[in-house]
Parts: sequence; C-alpha cells; structure tokens
Amino acid sequence: MSKYFTNPLISQAEMRKIGIIGNGSWATALIKILCDNPEKKQITWYLRNEADIEFIHEYGHNPRYLTDVSTDLDQVQLSSDLSAVVANNDFILVAVPSAFVHQVLAELPADSFKNKKIISAVKGVNPETHQIISHYFESTWMVPDASIAAISGPCHAEEVAMEKLSYLTIASNEQDLAEEVASLYCCHYIYTKTTNDIYGIEYAAVLKNVYAIACGICHGLGYGDNFQSVLVSAASRETERFLEASHQTHRDVKENAYLGDLLVTAYSQFSRNRTFGNMLGKGYTVKSAQMEMNMIAEGYYATKTMKEINESVNADTPILDAVYQIIYKHGSARKLMLELTKKII
Repeated sequence: MSKYFTNPLISQAEMRKIGIIGNGSWATALIKILCDNPEKKQITWYLRNEADIEFIHEYGHNPRYLTDVSTDLDQVQLSSDLSAVVANNDFILVAVPSAFVHQVLAELPADSFKNKKIISAVKGVNPETHQIISHYFESTWMVPDASIAAISGPCHAEEVAMEKLSYLTIASNEQDLAEEVASLYCCHYIYTKTTNDIYGIEYAAVLKNVYAIACGICHGLGYGDNFQSVLVSAASRETERFLEASHQTHRDVKENAYLGDLLVTAYSQFSRNRTFGNMLGKGYTVKSAQMEMNMIAEGYYATKTMKEINESVNADTPILDAVYQIIYKHGSARKLMLELTKKII
C-alpha cells in the first residue's frame, strides 16, 4: 500500500465531473467529503424521488439520512435523470445497497458506462449474479478493470457527519486511478490510502457485515467482551482463509481495509449489522428486526450470497455458516452460537 493522502494531487486547472448514485447515509457522507475537498469539481447527485430534490432545495439537507449534514448546493447539482447524470460525468460513484444496484441501473442502455470511471462504495454482493460490484461492472457493463475503483473503510457515515478523523482505503488495479480517487476523497478529517487488492477489500467489506451480525447476536445472547474479542479474532482468520481460497495475492489482513473495517463494524454503536444481530440474539424474528430498524443491514443479503459463493470456494467458514443457519434456516441462535464457541478456539 502507498502512503496516506492528506492533500489533493490533481492540478487545480482540471475540473473533475462526478456523478453520485445513491440517496442513503453513505452517499450523503461521501458527498460531504467531496464538498470539503478543495479540488475543483462538478458534483451531480442522482435522486430518484423528485420530492427529495425539492426538500433538499428548500431545507438544504437529506430528508431521511444524516439530516444534520448540510448539502452545499453551490457545489452539488440535484437531478432525477439517471441517464443524464451518467452521460454528463466522468466519474460515477455508486453508493446503493447491493441488493438494489442492478435494479437501479437496469433502465440504462448497455453502453452507458463506456469511457466512464466507476467508483464503487457498495459494501455488498450483487445477489442476481453473486458478484462483487467490480466484477458486476466488468461483466454486465463491460467496464475494464483499469477503470474501476472501490472505496473501503474503516469509516462510518455518522462519524463523517461529525467530521471525526476517519480513514478510507481506495482500491483499483490501476494505481493512477486509485491515487486520483484518493486525492478527491481526502480532506481535513479524512485520510486516504491506496491498494491494488480491489477484489480482496470488496470481499472483506462484504464478510465483515456478516461477522458484525454474529457479534450482535452474541451480545444479544449475553456473551461478554472476552468472547467478543475471540469471535472477532476468528472472523479475521476466516476472512483470510476465504480471500486466500478465492483470490490469492500478497495482502496483509491486519491492514485497515480488512481488520480495521471489521473492528469498527463489529463494535461500533453505528453499526447497522451489529444492531440487527443484537436484535436477533434478543429473540426478534428476522422480519421484525428489519421492520424495527427501518434501515438496511447489508449483512442480511451478504450472508446468503457469501454462503452460496463459498460453495465453490470451499473455505472453512464456521461463523458465516452459523449466521446463515440463524437467518435463513430459522436455527436457534443460542444453540448455534454455543456450538460456534467450540469451533473458533
């Protein structure tokens, strides 16, 4: 990995045109970072709902997510025309829940992303194709891998909103693209770092959501911090086994994009996946937990798709297997987690 970026690298004479697809908390946070970055840029935010656009124009913030974050309308244009947003921008940042990426983009013509640079901020797997998002853009939209980058943490949108010091890792098989995106996404409270392990950090970002659910379940069942630390340690090893089995390359899973992202998702009060798991551990059904949260826990979808992907990878994944049994096979959380305690020593 390269050094951290704390200052822009791109010439101030160049104007970058960036289209944002997504209206949730993560998309809102990433737009805030872009606005707080001193580079010259044009930002267009695609919002499907015209009422949301009207609300932001009138009140200056997202009506449902990170409502304390002001949208700088001097820098951000709002549009409900997805085709125009894609056509008129050089960079397309996608920050849509993984389960809905294909549905959102399906209306676009097949050649829409030709000559575009894709930045994935989706921490999930496309359930229709069982692909991480970089693979999805390569195979479905014919975007070359050298034109795709991915953003990973450890970084919660809520702390971005509060401008707490945070770190992003930008991954791409093309180092110049990774550094370009890293330069765009650093500011006074965000440091960025680059890597070429795009597939590794994408899979790690998916798996950590599953493991955060496991941590939440155990907390809901009454397990303490001592076991939580063992569980997270085992999750890190499980991540390493899966990555080695699916995509071998030189990587250190103790780096921020792997272990750091796992830790913040497993322990943070802002973690939706941990919250979802905690409710399951306390006896909520899957459906009732989802309704109570009123927000999407990516790990719900990730658990099923990663379980199916692992059938061909064949890595040893006892934590993933236990969470799958609890969520999709109605297994007893108490019984399965007790069995898990003996498998992860």
